Amino acid sequence: MKGKYRNPLLTVDIIIEIGDKIVLIQRANPPYGWALPGGFVDYGESLEASAIREAKEETSLEVMLQEQFHTYSDPDRDPRHHTVTTVFIGKSIGTLKPADDAKDAGVFSENDLPEPIVFDHRKIIGDYFRYKEGASKREVFSLNLDTA
Repeated sequence: MKGKYRNPLLTVDIIIEIGDKIVLIQRANPPYGWALPGGFVDYGESLEASAIREAKEETSLEVMLQEQFHTYSDPDRDPRHHTVTTVFIGKSIGTLKPADDAKDAGVFSENDLPEPIVFDHRKIIGDYFRYKEGASKREVFSLNLDTA
């Protein structure tokens, strides 16, 4: 074997709904900007457990997952590594408070998103709001098949 064998890194992201708005965190580490709460899946951890843990670590919220939304796998989605993320939609209880590697946290509607939004999270957020407006997952994600 000539090259070193490498695998993409597995991550999760969580769209935490509060009313008709969503939670975003401002990252304290590079790449700087706003993002969905999320992070790397630990060895021996399920995607669901990872999503709940990451949400709690970054937002101080207890999250109840409602559904698995979609998996995003564009090799360029994260400038640091090739990552694959599974995105969940969840509801929360508790008081939003930034923690862990979140410098700040806020609740935003589709029309008042902060800048800049890092990774491919603007696309994920756009897909989410399209879905919430009534588009089926098939309608939202069939357009992505051209880039697969």
